[in-house]
Amino acid sequence: MTCDDARLLMHAYLDDELDAAQSASMTTHLQDCAACAASYGAYARLHQALAQPGLYHRAPDALRKHWSPAPPVAQAVLPMSFRPRRAPLAYAMAAGFAGALLLTSPAWITVLRQGGADSNPVVAEAISSHIRSLQAQHLMDVVSTDQHTVKPWFEGKLDFSPRVKDLGSEGFPLVGGRLDAIDGRSVAALIYKRHLHVINLYQWPADSTATAQSEVQRHGYTVIRWTAEGMRYVAISDVSAGDLKQFVLAFQNDAATPPASPPR
Repeated sequence: MTCDDARLLMHAYLDDELDAAQSASMTTHLQDCAACAASYGAYARLHQALAQPGLYHRAPDALRKHWSPAPPVAQAVLPMSFRPRRAPLAYAMAAGFAGALLLTSPAWITVLRQGGADSNPVVAEAISSHIRSLQAQHLMDVVSTDQHTVKPWFEGKLDFSPRVKDLGSEGFPLVGGRLDAIDGRSVAALIYKRHLHVINLYQWPADSTATAQSEVQRHGYTVIRWTAEGMRYVAISDVSAGDLKQFVLAFQNDAATPPASPPR
């Protein structure tokens, strides 16, 4: 295990989230590397300090009372004969006015444009999945920088074998993978890093032949989709569009490279 691998797995090791093999590798590395052991000690002391019960105090009763919801106020029920009635025409006019106001509102026009011809449910689902993955404990089901560890992990969990590539030499190290759902089916999600940014690469079997690469930018994220060799791919990240294109090109070139023939 290298120091880069140790820094990547250190927080998971501290929270006891690694499997037995990774945990043993981390223990061995911390015993042999003074720098990583010092970093781990600092993280452990901070983790312990933040868990001290003395840091948490009960709010004063006056403040708790001030922010407690007020009891509901009982409303008098009027007899039917005293309740005001609104004519059906009034309801229709009110509904028509509300509809006209919504359709002429700039905010509503923006929503309509966002859901227009350039919208795609796969892109929307990929963005939602990417955002969910960035929350705590949602990014990876298997944590590893080794493609020969990540790829076998998917066996028996999907009805296809995903293509897993190590692009660390291109500046996009593989850090893990997980199961996810896109377009109504289970998909493989491979997680790569670009400096401090996360790249999610989703893939599942395609129903059509190869398609050209398409790029969409939404809400600060770049989404690149393509189909090749019977698989659909969706790459998404908040890295620059140029970096994500470079990642896709590196994955495509590496995927298209046939394995070397054994010497005779």
